[in-house]
Amino acid sequence: MRYFLPWAFLALLAAVPILLPDPYTLSVLASAGIFIIGAISLNLLLGYTGQLSLGHAAFFGLGAYASALTTLGFDIGIGFGQRITLAPQPVWFGFLAGIVVPALFGWLLGRLAFRVRGAYFVIITICFAQVLRLLTLNWVELTQGPMALSGIPALSLWWPGLDAPIALFRKDQIYWLVLAVAAVAFLLVRQVVRSRIGRALVALRENETLARSVGIRVTHYLVIATVISAGIAGAAGSLFAHSVRIVDPDVFLFIYTVTMVIMVVTGGKGTLWGPVVGGLLFGPLPDLLRGSAPPEAQWIAYGVAMILIVMFLPRGIVPAVASLWPRRAAAKPAAVAVEAEG
Repeated sequence: MRYFLPWAFLALLAAVPILLPDPYTLSVLASAGIFIIGAISLNLLLGYTGQLSLGHAAFFGLGAYASALTTLGFDIGIGFGQRITLAPQPVWFGFLAGIVVPALFGWLLGRLAFRVRGAYFVIITICFAQVLRLLTLNWVELTQGPMALSGIPALSLWWPGLDAPIALFRKDQIYWLVLAVAAVAFLLVRQVVRSRIGRALVALRENETLARSVGIRVTHYLVIATVISAGIAGAAGSLFAHSVRIVDPDVFLFIYTVTMVIMVVTGGKGTLWGPVVGGLLFGPLPDLLRGSAPPEAQWIAYGVAMILIVMFLPRGIVPAVASLWPRRAAAKPAAVAVEAEG
């Protein structure tokens, strides 16, 4: 049963476009799925290393811009009469660039930022996101600045027997694509946290001094976690760019990082299913309330739900539910013993 439930849950999610074919609902769920991917990536840092990154939207935005610019192409001057030109590339090459470029910046940021801890690391990540936002806002020749990059091509799918790739325009197609990428991201993070790397990360989170004393290379493993986390967040940003098909500097806004943090904390940080559960709850909630309540009531309900979860389930939804299973398992033998004595 333990191994059957995840596959049944995945099958249920895959059947949503068939059970609920409404385009608006699928659009909301696909958007929530993109941020769930971002929350899964953030959980690797926040949940398993204990490092709070409040600039995680930087990797999300880098993925969006890297993928968009690769598929659209660009021609920019770099001074001294020199120019850099890139012809438009296939969309899946752009998607790959949306993963590699944030991963490279994650490596660079990790090498620099993990020399410090605590509030200093948080400040560095926030500044990193704000610098990228200002850069994309003012480098008009490359990013179009506030006018945004538009006309980004949709991702396409091809398999043997087709004369041409199928562009994924429809809401159900985008939903299934997001679901597939989310499943791959989930499995990748699960593989990492169950490996030697994951055990080292948890050791660092629990007691960094003790981890150092037994020979764990702190910066090495933290940088690995940052690279993987940044790459997954970049994949989410790339999906965002090719599904919305327009990208502007607002993709680096702080609210996107806050949204991912809320998903991780309410679902249960340091658990595999925490970001998924938190994302499914708080991702679609504002949009689902939009048609039934005024804007003020929507955000009040959103805030109240979050406060109640944090107050009564401080470890998150998933750890709270998981803690019920041992009690039930222990209660059953106790009940049998009482009946036997009776």
